[in-house]
Amino acid sequence: MWELIARFFGQQPASKHLAKERLRLVLIHDRASVAPQVLEALKGEIIGVITKYLDIDEQCTEVSLSRAEGSVALVANIPVKGLKRQAQA
Repeated sequence: MWELIARFFGQQPASKHLAKERLRLVLIHDRASVAPQVLEALKGEIIGVITKYLDIDEQCTEVSLSRAEGSVALVANIPVKGLKRQAQA
């Protein structure tokens, strides 16, 4: 919660926290046996599908793996700018 408030007011998280978060992500990737190239390919495909229906901010899109309740979860943070009009079939 405090991290969100700090980001809102423009404060950057401490380098210790960033290093800890990076290490956590590396460990999760190792446990899930997913190569970084596979995760990037997955991210690209997810973005490709979502952009058919939504206008998104691709620069701020984050896709990662996290540990949740004894398993590994795919977490996607995709900022949505708006909906696209569907082409009529």
